[in-house]
Amino acid sequence: MLRRIKNFTRKFQTEILVKNDIKSMDMMPGPKGFLGLGNVLNYTKPFGKYTWHDLHKSGMDYYRMYGPIVCERMVPGFSIVWLYDPNDIAQIFNDGIGNFPCRRSHLALQKYRQDRPETYRSGGILPTNGHEWWKLRSEFQKGLSSPQNVRNLLPQTDDMVREFISVLPSRFDHNCTIRDFVSEIERFSLELTCLIAFDERMNSFADEERDPNSRTSRLIKASDDSNNTVLPTDQGLQLWRFFETRTYKKLRLAQEYKEKIVIEFIQKKAYQKERGHSLLDQYLSNPNINVKDIVGMSADLLLGGIHTTSFSTSFAMYHISRNERVQNLLHEEAMRVLPTLEDKVTTQVMNTEIPYTRAVLKETFRLNPISIGVGRILNHDTVLGGYLVPKKTTVVTQNFVACRLEENFHDPLKFLPERWLKINHQKLNIHPYLVIPFGHGMRSCIARRLAEQAILNVILRIFRDYKLEWKGCEELDISTRLINRPKSDVTIKFIKRN
Repeated sequence: MLRRIKNFTRKFQTEILVKNDIKSMDMMPGPKGFLGLGNVLNYTKPFGKYTWHDLHKSGMDYYRMYGPIVCERMVPGFSIVWLYDPNDIAQIFNDGIGNFPCRRSHLALQKYRQDRPETYRSGGILPTNGHEWWKLRSEFQKGLSSPQNVRNLLPQTDDMVREFISVLPSRFDHNCTIRDFVSEIERFSLELTCLIAFDERMNSFADEERDPNSRTSRLIKASDDSNNTVLPTDQGLQLWRFFETRTYKKLRLAQEYKEKIVIEFIQKKAYQKERGHSLLDQYLSNPNINVKDIVGMSADLLLGGIHTTSFSTSFAMYHISRNERVQNLLHEEAMRVLPTLEDKVTTQVMNTEIPYTRAVLKETFRLNPISIGVGRILNHDTVLGGYLVPKKTTVVTQNFVACRLEENFHDPLKFLPERWLKINHQKLNIHPYLVIPFGHGMRSCIARRLAEQAILNVILRIFRDYKLEWKGCEELDISTRLINRPKSDVTIKFIKRN
């Protein structure tokens, strides 16, 4: 009897789909792999054409071959739907994910923490879903989501930026060139993250800390290793569930080192009689937060805080240093709001007085978003691109590719900050779901405002004092780790302005 009901329901749904010209997901175009057994080997050397580190290339190829919606059968029983159409991207955020946005990410990190109940109570806000995720997110975001709270951190941020710029000349070679700007901005990002999150100075700019075995060098490497292992462990054959693979071991060692450092910070704070103003102070004072969750959140702040800011700033330097006109406009704006070296970047400056600097950052995020797109798990059946995509399907937006298509942007490969200014009427025609570098909605990056504030501050201060010349490769490609990173050295010559 039950089987008859299911068959009748399926037949009824099919009739409705046909009547409304809606196709089933089985009809969606996309790669199925060898003999239809899945496409995961296409990302594995020596068999495949791609790797997990060039998803932007596979993404562009799939768009050209299959169109604006693609179903990639990874392994039997698991597929990813890639979305290129901004209307479909808007659809999943507005209709497809429900009250508690879910995603399939950081699975190996979740296992690592669940295997250590003496240290962690859960997988943390990165892999956790549903109501458990919201309980964590709602408490941890209190110190980061409010614009005013972030602006209260602006004096510390500005002081740290000035310190960073003051040490840059010591890193110049004889031609006033920094061969690896990413390494320098990583140290700034680590120092700022630890100051704001833990009220700790790490002495990151000191010569002794540049030794590979120093505390700061190991923290930067641990965060980098953690980011680099997420995609391979999420999307591969997941053999790490059964034994410790080389990739999982890399993640474990990285997490163990970060865990050691953050526990030291927490223990130090616990013995202090008076609470400070850092994020850690706020978390420890919150009776709704378990200390084991604080360990996970503290490690996650290091995971995201170091490289989100440093890679995005590096891409901004790449684009700006290749465009003298943009540099001159940035310099003019910076001199207007910071006429002397002693002037501070104030809340008023950040809120209303640097429209061109903000446009430069927005254009950087268009061409070089933090990740290739945003992944979500559908909470109910959703029509996307004329196909009925079932509940629990993993969908990933292809914002990196979409932002480089002529149907979405005029002259899409050209760096044009002016397209984001209010006086440009073309801005009105840009779809709001094309440039979403920090995600969208309830599950957007928890430290988005803090990262943007830091990057804007760095851009202002650097181009107030310096003219830059690009000395790296002709076209800077990306490597699609969890966070997109420059694939080659970011090599820049700094010319001091009078």
